[in-house]
Amino acid sequence: MAKTLLFIVNPRAGRTRSAGPLFGAVSHFCEAGYLVSVRQTREPGHAVELAAEEGGNFDCVVCCGGDGTLNETVSGLLRLDAPPPLGYIPGGSTNDFAASLGLSADPVEAARQITASQGTRLDIGRFNDRPFVYIASFGAFTKVSYSAPQSIKNDLGHLAYILEGVKDLSTLRPYRAAVSAGGETFDGRFLFGAVTNTTSVGGLMKLQKDKVVLDDGLFEMLLIPNPTSASELQALIRCLVLQDFEGAGVIFRHVSAVTVQTPEAFPWTLDGEYGSGAEKIEIVNEQRKLHFLL
Repeated sequence: MAKTLLFIVNPRAGRTRSAGPLFGAVSHFCEAGYLVSVRQTREPGHAVELAAEEGGNFDCVVCCGGDGTLNETVSGLLRLDAPPPLGYIPGGSTNDFAASLGLSADPVEAARQITASQGTRLDIGRFNDRPFVYIASFGAFTKVSYSAPQSIKNDLGHLAYILEGVKDLSTLRPYRAAVSAGGETFDGRFLFGAVTNTTSVGGLMKLQKDKVVLDDGLFEMLLIPNPTSASELQALIRCLVLQDFEGAGVIFRHVSAVTVQTPEAFPWTLDGEYGSGAEKIEIVNEQRKLHFLL
């Protein structure tokens, strides 16, 4: 009996809207023995609905789009009692999670990776009541993913994030927060904070692959305090330039849960998409929560 596959596609993501490569991916799935049903997303949040309402009727689900499409599909699947395995074909302009996993940017090759996979279970984060796949962040660069116009991201890709990030620096303000994790509390003013499960942070900063394990029940927490002296600023710039996130000027920890308390709510991003904040944020690692075909 043939296996069934739900293929959720965001037609607006990525550098090109050409359907040719996706036809190739669908053809490969069919050759691999799947009966494929294709659904195109029409608006933000639609992938959540499709995954939640239809995903349980299929042997596996594959989504194609950017990190936001992946986030929505995961969010929908986690509403099911027994979610099917998930495959991911990266189709966005910058695909941080796909880069961590070594997924091919070619849809046909990515489809081959999916059908050849035995599957693996990976950690999923929960930000209060909302799931995220690989990053929750605030402060500098967090506006980049959703403030850069899609047309610019399509044309410039990674460069668009850099340009928007530089523009964001001119209006930076630190956020007051008390961040508790792993028995420590860091109380102060922070330019940037991120809780991640990826080697690529916001399309701008990279973590070494030997520092990140995607199924160990631990997040990587990165905090950048607001420098209050010339020496602190120099140390921070050195860390950012050298991508050395364990040096002076930053706080880097491996933790399973994080609590962030603030005098007032400020915006966060989850998997590169805008997420409203709250005065108290509980972030928890749900170890090996979802089955991925990678």
